[in-house]
Amino acid sequence: MSIELLPEFILEHYELHEWKHSCAILQGDFPEEWTDIISVLNEFRLYKSWITNPGGRKSQISEFLDSYLYGRGWVEKEFNTQVVVDEHIMDAPTHRVDCFRNRVAIEIEWNNKDPFYDRDLNNFRLLFDLRAISVGVIITRCDELQEIFKELGRGSSYGASTTHMSKLLPRIEGGSGAGCPLLVIGISKKLYVEDE
Repeated sequence: MSIELLPEFILEHYELHEWKHSCAILQGDFPEEWTDIISVLNEFRLYKSWITNPGGRKSQISEFLDSYLYGRGWVEKEFNTQVVVDEHIMDAPTHRVDCFRNRVAIEIEWNNKDPFYDRDLNNFRLLFDLRAISVGVIITRCDELQEIFKELGRGSSYGASTTHMSKLLPRIEGGSGAGCPLLVIGISKKLYVEDE
């Protein structure tokens, strides 16, 4: 498995899954994006204050990850796609990707409703089939974090029907990502820091 190409810190502190040699593709064909992904994962910590003092529209977890990558030239990207049959043109809009650079797409699913995974995987499948992306990456949370949320009195905010690893993996294993190479990164308890 090419997942072993990731540095030891990341292998030890995140739950990682890959399909269709995504890590080998990232390292070989997209070295700058690969370096950025490794860099943001090395820098990230899950601070207690980010859980106990939630953000507004976007969590502080998502804000950190997005901002880090935006600072390195990644962008939020919406693709304008169309289907043409004979001379009839139909718009076929895709969902906006959280972070995009050079054919690598990253979605950050910290605490959304779990159908967001279906949207992300369908988007990756379509964009891969259209040759707009080469690899899709999803950063989400590990199931084990629920213990921390409960201890902090935030368990109900992170319910069973929200985005976490055990809601994502069956979708991918069932073929939802189709042919798109995927890297799935789970934020684990090993990254938790009590800063209050």
